[in-house]
Amino acid sequence: MLDFPRWKVASIVALLAALCLLAIPSFLPESVTNKWGAIPHPRVNLGLDLAGGSYLLLEADTSDLANTRLETMRDQVAAEMRRGQPRIDIGDISVRGGQLSFMLRDPSQVDAARERLLAITGGGAGMTGQREWDIQVVDTSRFVLKPTQAGLNQAVDTAMKTATEVVRRRIDALGTKEPTILQQGSNRIVVQVPGLQDPQALKSLIGKTAKLEFKLVDTTANPVDVVKGNAPAGSQVLPYPGNPLGAPVIAVKRPVIISGDQLIDAQQTFDQQTNAPQVAITFDAQGGRKFARITQENTGKPFAIILDGQVLSAPNINEPILGGRASISGNFTVETANQLAISLRSGKLPIDLKVIEERTVGPDLGADSIHAGILASAIAALAVVIFMTLTYGRFGIYANIAVIINILVILAVMAMLNATLTLPGIAGFVLTIGTAVDANVLINERIREERRRGRNVVQAVELGYKEASRTIFEANVTHAISGVIMLVLGSGPVKGFAVVLLIGIVTSVFTAVTFTRMLVALWLRREKPKTINI
Repeated sequence: MLDFPRWKVASIVALLAALCLLAIPSFLPESVTNKWGAIPHPRVNLGLDLAGGSYLLLEADTSDLANTRLETMRDQVAAEMRRGQPRIDIGDISVRGGQLSFMLRDPSQVDAARERLLAITGGGAGMTGQREWDIQVVDTSRFVLKPTQAGLNQAVDTAMKTATEVVRRRIDALGTKEPTILQQGSNRIVVQVPGLQDPQALKSLIGKTAKLEFKLVDTTANPVDVVKGNAPAGSQVLPYPGNPLGAPVIAVKRPVIISGDQLIDAQQTFDQQTNAPQVAITFDAQGGRKFARITQENTGKPFAIILDGQVLSAPNINEPILGGRASISGNFTVETANQLAISLRSGKLPIDLKVIEERTVGPDLGADSIHAGILASAIAALAVVIFMTLTYGRFGIYANIAVIINILVILAVMAMLNATLTLPGIAGFVLTIGTAVDANVLINERIREERRRGRNVVQAVELGYKEASRTIFEANVTHAISGVIMLVLGSGPVKGFAVVLLIGIVTSVFTAVTFTRMLVALWLRREKPKTINI
């Protein structure tokens, strides 16, 4: 237990020295560490409650998702019935009352139509093995499709996971550090962005669905009817605030000729002629070919660029647009064009999100929290140092050195993990300082007991470390189990506390047992004392 060859001593010292050096950048301003260049300088990021920033609680509108699924299914049904041989002739597809229905013009095609419906609905069963759509035939020739509750639940779950990832990509594009984006419950997302003091900009970026669509304008529609909200069969009326013809609405054909799902890039640029801000978009290979074919077939006709159900512009196709590149213009500022580009690059939100709670934490409050946390940590450390020194003498001093190194090692590990320190994390630090010496208390008391039994110094120290190590290990395993449960099931402040606690458990056992044992062994080897005061 007390055998420490030189290579082992050198390894422990080198490891702890390296970790202590890695903790230094966390104490220095970023303006200083950024000048270090290639020199590694990981640092602990401060959470929202310490650095200040914005907090948003988003809630998804699940009722709109059901309508979106019906609209998507309508387009799929219309396309599937036209595709293949024989072509299945159907009447208008109606979407009302939470279900979709259509009539077959030829009742003899019922079986063929059912097979195609089963193909586009996944055979009637989704990822959960349960039916996502009920398919019924009414009056021998009318089909009725209705989403099941299992299908809706699966759609909501998938949409929330996708929405969380889209929100994360959008916030990452802002260049913020260590944002916290996590799903809460079945239909809410918590967003915490340290250092961002403008929640309005954050809301406008996150709340934009960014559903981009290109559709042909229905030039046959009667302008009078369009203003009243009426469009010919197969078309729809959409708002067009920037319509140069004056009417704030326009009729477009329902089929989407190309969508934002086929985008691979979007950047804010400027119009070469007017110098007005715009968004340059690039389609993938398949989207580029499709866009080229559509513009070739419809040269001279207008098409609408639609974002989140609102027409941005409706230019004429003067010539085929080749190369898979296009631009979106409108009444943009540089900021709004850049936000739109970020939204398009990050993908569309599959579900509408509404802000139901928001708050801003000022940096002054965070500074007060940091000051209070440092003061509490200093007082706790000083109290522990005094107690251990007075109670255990030299062995208490070794324990105090281990506690100080343990604090630096925790910071270094958190910096390397790119972890975020929150106010509960500081509480975890204070708790770690108090409990870090538990192992040394157990060891020192066991050494005292062995000395009272008549053991010599070396035997008492060796047995003290050996016998106490088992108890120390078992006690820290129970702490670690609690920490893991908080880490897995907790969120926000609870998770921040758990991270510091788990790191502290591992580092404190190493410094309090291995490091102090090494110091004691080196002292015994050098001084060879006949008695000890402990």
